[in-house]
Amino acid sequence: METLYITHPACRLHEMGAWHPESSLRLDAVADQLVASGLMDFLSHRTARPAEPEDVLRVHTPEYLAFLRQHAPAHGYFPVDPDTIMNPDTLQAAWAAAGAGLTALDEILAGHAQTAFCAIRPPGHHARPGQALGFCFFNNIAVAARYALDHHGLSRIAIVDFDVHHGNGTEEAFLGEDRVMMCSFYQYPLFPDTRQEHPGPHMVNVPVDAYAGGDVIRAIVSDRWLPALRDFRPELILVSAGFDAHREDDMGSLKLVEADYAWITERLVEVAAESARGRIVSFLEGGYNLSALGRSAVAHVRALGGY
Repeated sequence: METLYITHPACRLHEMGAWHPESSLRLDAVADQLVASGLMDFLSHRTARPAEPEDVLRVHTPEYLAFLRQHAPAHGYFPVDPDTIMNPDTLQAAWAAAGAGLTALDEILAGHAQTAFCAIRPPGHHARPGQALGFCFFNNIAVAARYALDHHGLSRIAIVDFDVHHGNGTEEAFLGEDRVMMCSFYQYPLFPDTRQEHPGPHMVNVPVDAYAGGDVIRAIVSDRWLPALRDFRPELILVSAGFDAHREDDMGSLKLVEADYAWITERLVEVAAESARGRIVSFLEGGYNLSALGRSAVAHVRALGGY
C-alpha cells in the first residue's frame, strides 16, 4: 500500500523574516534528505488541495478567521505576536497546510493509500480556536481530525504529538471530545508553559524534564501511550511530527535521536494495524536544526511506510 508525500508550493512562500527559525529551509531539509536516502522515489506525491473556510471553521472561530483576513499585509509583515508573523503569502500557505491533511484523508479513506506524510508549513499544533501562537495559524491536525469525524464519519481518532513543545492548541480543541484521544510528551517548563493536571481520560499528555533522553520517552510510550491507545482502538491515527526534541535542536533540551523517532513510529504502525487498517497521517510540526530535522524525518517516513 502506498505512502503519500503531500506538500504545496505555497508552503514555501510564507516567511517571517531572515532571522526566524521557522523558514522554508525546513521543507528543503526534509526533501533533500528524503532524496539523498533514496526514499523519495518510493513515495506517491500529491499536491495539497487548500482547505475551505468551512473546514477551518470546524476548529477556529469566525472572529479569528476575520482577524487574520483583516490583518493580512499587502506587503511587509504583520506581527500577531513577536514570534508569529504574517507576510502577504501567509494565509495562502496556511490554507494549503490545513488542506494537506484533508487531501491525505480523502485518499486514504478511499483506499488509495494507507499512510501519508504532510510536508507543510506553517505548523499548527499551538494554534488555538481563536488565537495564532507559536508560529502556528491554523491547527492543521485538528482541522483534519474534525474533517474525519464530520465529513468521513469516523468515531475514534487518536492524535499523537511528539514535538518538544506541548500541543496546547490541539488539546484545547478536543477537551471533552470523547471521539478523540490525544497522546503526547513535552518538555516542561518550556513554551507554551501550559500543563493540564487532570485533562480527562482521553488526554494522555505527559510533561517531562529537560535533558530526558530516549529511554525516558520510550518508557512513556510503552507504559502510558500504548495501553491507552489499544483500549481506545482508534480507527485512524494522526501524528503531530515535531522533531525539535532531537538532541541537536536547541529549541528544546530533550535528547532524542533518529532511532527514537523510528521506534515511536513503529509502535504507532503496530497500533494502526490492529484497529485502524494501518491508517496514519503525519503532519510536520517543529524541528529547527536542519540536519537533524531532515535525518529524523527520513527515519519517521521510513518507519511509517515500512521501507
